[in-house]
Amino acid sequence: MSNKKEKSLEAVTLSSGEGRGEVKKVVLAFSGGLDTSYCAIYLSKELGYEVHTLTVNTGGFGAEEVKDIEKRALSLGVASHKTIDETKNYYEKVIRYLVFGNVLKNGTYPLSVSAERMSQALASARYANEIKADAVAHGSTGAGNDQVRFDMIIQILAPGTEIITPIRDKKLSREEEVEYLKSKGIIFSAEKAKYSINKGIWGTSVGGKETLNSLGQLPEEAWPTQVTKQGSEEVKLGFDKGELVSVNGKKFPHSVDAIHHLQTIAGPYGIGRDIHIGDTIIGIKGRVGFEAAAPVLIIKAHHALEKHVLTKWQLSWKDQLAQFYGNWLHEGQYLDPIMRDMEAFLTSSQQNVTGEVSITLYPYRYQINGISSLYDLMSAKFGKYGEMNLGWTADDVKGFTKIFGNQVGIYHQVKAEAETKYKAKS
Repeated sequence: MSNKKEKSLEAVTLSSGEGRGEVKKVVLAFSGGLDTSYCAIYLSKELGYEVHTLTVNTGGFGAEEVKDIEKRALSLGVASHKTIDETKNYYEKVIRYLVFGNVLKNGTYPLSVSAERMSQALASARYANEIKADAVAHGSTGAGNDQVRFDMIIQILAPGTEIITPIRDKKLSREEEVEYLKSKGIIFSAEKAKYSINKGIWGTSVGGKETLNSLGQLPEEAWPTQVTKQGSEEVKLGFDKGELVSVNGKKFPHSVDAIHHLQTIAGPYGIGRDIHIGDTIIGIKGRVGFEAAAPVLIIKAHHALEKHVLTKWQLSWKDQLAQFYGNWLHEGQYLDPIMRDMEAFLTSSQQNVTGEVSITLYPYRYQINGISSLYDLMSAKFGKYGEMNLGWTADDVKGFTKIFGNQVGIYHQVKAEAETKYKAKS
């Protein structure tokens, strides 16, 4: 073989007993966007792999979108395409714990993409093992978190499987990808390529030129969900043991259905839009836009309910564990067994987190009105804050206060006496 393409093909063949070559198989995590479309062509045309695309739906794609992604994959000449719906599994294994922990990274971001990447990476590794693929490919760049998440999961669950990342390895810009596809007869709208959008049930991320710098806001047209609702609207979210089960009194067969329904109500208000600034796993700062109306409302409503039904030490320890849980998940460490230990704690803490939360929605904002729950610890029969008490007397409080401050009082008295003696000696 003399030309470059032939050498590439030779590099990815396995010798059979008959001396003939067998083309290697690669599983490509495929979203249908620019990066993964580039990868599909590059892996096949330049590296000679037999490409098997896999789309892992984490709640961001409807039936028509799934069909369109499959058509796109097949139009790129892949050997096969498979779609796996991981939405309910994603909820059961990840999202429910983000709700239990009220996880908002840096007080802002509901881990919209970082959480779903775990489900996608896990599914990709399982599929690679299933079809006995020689390699797994993904479209991550070399500047973000996804490369670490995918690589680590694949290394753990599919050890020995080659990992191929053309965008990262070749340090490609989106413009270069568009030009490459054009050279292969595939037209990809440069306008469409301006923004990188990742959509899932737990929110949608939006990256573009405005998020590459420390100053700048995404333009209105960049947001996937446009603001079409005006005025205000009250919604009531019903929780059972920490999980969303109803919206405005309507019960749903699964929390996933309730999340989707709430998103249709709140999304058109532009609620849950923000820019997240965070520290990447590889040590650089990054900005990304996101819209997550349902996740933000669920977490804030859930937290409001918890403040009424949990004790102060339950709330305190939950906050500490949940912060670590969210950070460790964000950094791709979902398979660490400590995560299962913390999930057990979070689940146990939700036994009394049952009730309904009232929220008023407005364009670009919301207001928590309050909660109703049989487990509400703010019961009038025990006292009314700032007005009267029913569970103790004034003398009880006087005695309690004296004992409660006893050690600190001893400290200050001993300190004062010691300093007086020290000054007298000097």
